[in-house]
Amino acid sequence: MMEVINVYWFKRDFRLYDNKAFNEALNADAPVLLIYIIEPSLIADAHYSERHWRFVKESIDDLNVELTTYNTSIQVFYGEVIDVFQKISKIYTITKVFSTQEIGIDITYKRDIEFSSYCLENSIIWHEFQNGGVVRGLRNRDSWRRLWYQYMEEAIVEPVFTHIEFVNAEFTEDIVMGFPTYWKFDNSHTMQVGGRTSGLLWMESFFNERLAFYSDYISKPEMARYGCSRLSPYIAWGCLSVREIYQRCIAEKKSSTSKKQLNAFMSRLRWQAHFIQKFEMEPRIEFEAFNKGYLDLAQPMNSEFLEAWKTGTTGYPLVDASIRAVTQTGYLNFRMRSMCVSFLVHHLFQHFSTGSKWLARQFLDFEPGIHYAQFQMQSGFTATNTIRIYNPTKNALDYDPEAIFIKKFVPELRDLPVDFAIQPWKMTSMEEMLYNFELGKSYPHRIVDISETRKEALKKLYGKRKDPLTKTEKERILKMHTLKKRFP
Repeated sequence: MMEVINVYWFKRDFRLYDNKAFNEALNADAPVLLIYIIEPSLIADAHYSERHWRFVKESIDDLNVELTTYNTSIQVFYGEVIDVFQKISKIYTITKVFSTQEIGIDITYKRDIEFSSYCLENSIIWHEFQNGGVVRGLRNRDSWRRLWYQYMEEAIVEPVFTHIEFVNAEFTEDIVMGFPTYWKFDNSHTMQVGGRTSGLLWMESFFNERLAFYSDYISKPEMARYGCSRLSPYIAWGCLSVREIYQRCIAEKKSSTSKKQLNAFMSRLRWQAHFIQKFEMEPRIEFEAFNKGYLDLAQPMNSEFLEAWKTGTTGYPLVDASIRAVTQTGYLNFRMRSMCVSFLVHHLFQHFSTGSKWLARQFLDFEPGIHYAQFQMQSGFTATNTIRIYNPTKNALDYDPEAIFIKKFVPELRDLPVDFAIQPWKMTSMEEMLYNFELGKSYPHRIVDISETRKEALKKLYGKRKDPLTKTEKERILKMHTLKKRFP
């Protein structure tokens, strides 16, 4: 007779602290097997890249150090989810599976539906637990605000290992493949390191050193790298919980001299869940316009435009610096993210789907809900918000006036005076000779004239707001997604 066990399945929740699903697994009535599944379908998905899986591996490695105290570790499987569970079931009788809900892209949504059916067919009880402040099954936002605060104010869940027995199995090679070749990453990278240990270090440095600069630096592309919390990857991959960060903010407010900055940061924590909740309620926005009145908006794909945008060669220095920065480092502050999306969907007038997956691969903190809700809002596809078309030159003058960020990531412009580094097209032939610079050769000509593209984009986007379907959809969106009371 096979041994009866329960399984804890790590997904996007790489922590033991404040992890209700994990704690419930510890309190269950059978030994627990801890697993993570490397899914070939996710590895191949266009939203993900090596930087994500390296962060995941680092997070697992960090957890395994913590788990050595309890003489166990996370077993890493390679295969599709149901195949993996079928193989485990040849050795053990699985009665329960515990995991945290994943508010993911279409491929993980469908995988979870299939796994739920598999559990029913095999008499396995699958316990899923709430992910942060996102509530599954809501049809409107009437109660969401109250539920969010209720969740954030609940006591932190600390794991209790007193009576738990872990399954420390020696699996055969055909079941556990360990770390395949692509899982053996170079540890000499310069991006943020995965794992709760690293996340806690970033959190401490933010509250103890960097918080005072938060409001002043948040919009500045270079200074934001220091002044922002930099906790987003650790939240996105579940190394830290939003609740523990929120409660740390509440504790800090009692004695902090940076209450204004704390309030600004806490509002971002609320909006984090607000946008993910939109995606949870309408996951179709991964593929199509939020407001269905925009489904027939003509945005013909231009491969030349897309290539210039992806390679940071649009001829607009702040756009190019931002794209190159996120490609190289995995990080970009919110304003620059919005500007890059605006440049793609407004000035180049490309459909958001032409760049959404590519940009997801660059963001170390890729969070599907925030990613697609923001793409929709920046595209103007809600018809409920003012259409914000970012002027990259004005943003450079306002937020990178010394061209520090531009020169850092666009080395072709480093030897130019600040004015020309921001607006190289203003150089005369004589000035180009003086600085040994040739526009169009040393650095690209502007791919579009943003004064013209802005007018055209506004005309087309606002023009669609007159359509009956767009108006009907606007009312539906407001009814479904608007909070009855504003956040304090």
